[in-house]
Amino acid sequence: MKSFRERLRNEVIVFDGGVGTYLYEKGIYINTCFDELNLTNPDLVAEVHRDYVNAGADVIETNTFGANRFKLAPHGLETKVYEINRRGAEIARKVAGETTFVAGSIGPLGVQIEPIGKLSYDEAKEVFKEQAKGLLEGGVDLIVLETFALVSELVQAIRATRELDPKIPIMAQVTVNDDGMLLSGATLEAFVNEVTKCDVDVIGLNCSVGPKAMLEALEQLRPLTKIPLSVQPNAGVPQNVGGRNIYMTSPEYIAEYAKRFILSGANIVGGCCGTNPEHIKAIRRAVHALQPSKRMDLTASELKVTAPEAISVVPVAEKSRVSNKLSKKQFVTMVELVSPKGVSPSSQVQKARKLYHFGIDAINIPDGPRASARMSALALAAIIQREVGIETVLHFACRDRNVIGMQSDLLGAWALGMRNVLAITGDPPKLGNYPNATAVFDVDAIGLTNIINRLNHGLDLAGNPIGEPTGFSIGVGVNPGAINLDEELRRLDWKIEAGAEYMITQPVFDLRLLERFMHRIEHIHLPLLCGIWPLVSYRNAEFMNNEVPGASVPSDILERMRKTTTKEEGFLEGVAIAKETYDRVKNDVAGVQLSAPMGRTEGIFMMME
Repeated sequence: MKSFRERLRNEVIVFDGGVGTYLYEKGIYINTCFDELNLTNPDLVAEVHRDYVNAGADVIETNTFGANRFKLAPHGLETKVYEINRRGAEIARKVAGETTFVAGSIGPLGVQIEPIGKLSYDEAKEVFKEQAKGLLEGGVDLIVLETFALVSELVQAIRATRELDPKIPIMAQVTVNDDGMLLSGATLEAFVNEVTKCDVDVIGLNCSVGPKAMLEALEQLRPLTKIPLSVQPNAGVPQNVGGRNIYMTSPEYIAEYAKRFILSGANIVGGCCGTNPEHIKAIRRAVHALQPSKRMDLTASELKVTAPEAISVVPVAEKSRVSNKLSKKQFVTMVELVSPKGVSPSSQVQKARKLYHFGIDAINIPDGPRASARMSALALAAIIQREVGIETVLHFACRDRNVIGMQSDLLGAWALGMRNVLAITGDPPKLGNYPNATAVFDVDAIGLTNIINRLNHGLDLAGNPIGEPTGFSIGVGVNPGAINLDEELRRLDWKIEAGAEYMITQPVFDLRLLERFMHRIEHIHLPLLCGIWPLVSYRNAEFMNNEVPGASVPSDILERMRKTTTKEEGFLEGVAIAKETYDRVKNDVAGVQLSAPMGRTEGIFMMME
């Protein structure tokens, strides 16, 4: 498993939710010492951790938030600080195994320190050290200092941890009010100024407020530092229902804000009081949608391809009608048609025929979009080309085939007349109807591009000659709304080195993201096609905004869709918005990939009027 710091550099990390409030949900009385459960009911504590792991958490926190001598003293447990903390770490470590990180949780001491209280800074540091020692020796991967209101107290907790282990990753989190101020009255700027003098890996916010107020605080925090940021809100403000404090914020609401946290610069998202595994599962889906799991890249040396002397590589302009138009800088139009869920392709064939007569250049056919089971994209592409005569662009995903199957299917696709392939990594199974299905991902889109390029040079992946080469026109996907645009551009450079010949964007709703992306790729001279997806309803707009990678829908468009009251109104407004996008981009890009709203091809005709 990659280290926590490696994951932090390249991915969004999902933490678990509330531990104490989830134990409360499971029937533990509020006046119980929750930390003592590590000794008296370790199976229940393990169950809590296991539920979060199963929900998709990358990190679980130990049940030790209040396990310092001052908070344990009212329960007569002040002499068991080390034992409770070490046991808490061991329970979490056993559940986490080798696939999940364990964070040792340390909260405030619960007593006043100088200059207000009698406890000196050094004495506070020693109390924190007593707790941290048990966590470190219990096997935690990092320390989380959370829910601090006083920055000076937080600094002592950092000092204590660093004296015990100079190399352990540390997260330092404070809690804020609705105005974005620490509960001590300090500003976020003061917090950042003090904590950045210390050696910490992450700073962030947790507890006290719900998602909305925490987003506002995050937006204040992000410009103040380049240190990675974490956000773990409560599930809103608790309501007293029948004598029990119930947190009312839904998993769906939390997930919506998780996306906003990420787009606003959060590197770590999770939950605090009131959140449970259902909330974390929803956050996990949002993170998967925004940032699908990293795949294995081939090395630079493996991307270099030289054809055998006897092989004549097909020139780009001669590979297909699409590639010929792109090489001549003629505007290309593609329309996406999704394979049927059943065995009859007649509807798709009929739509393709109408689009061909309208003048569309090619039909794009996704490969198991959203990890769904549909008719083979290759089969539908072959049928449409045979019965209609229009070219197809075959999406080819890495999710469902190993490198043997990839090469076999590509050779078969060439024999069936396919000439255009879009190399994509593919949506992970967790996004679809079969979340427990096995994903292959021998390579990612970079590796797949390299495989196709090798076949175009008459070689298989192992370098063995295959005889007559293929001549695929190779397209790749790009994401103007990527969370980490630098990483997206780095991967694009690799795709080009591997053999990419043109690019197609994810659906674009926010033209500012497209403009930013085009500015960053001015040095790249590959044709860029803009993806345009007409929305059909407000719900559809929310789905695209929250669950489709990079598909950021601006608030004004969301508002326009919200105002529609019928399906037909939603259809017409979505087409109108798409037409506006088409009209604005058509002079700046090499072409467009259009989607038919609800499969209604008349929307395409209306867009291109």
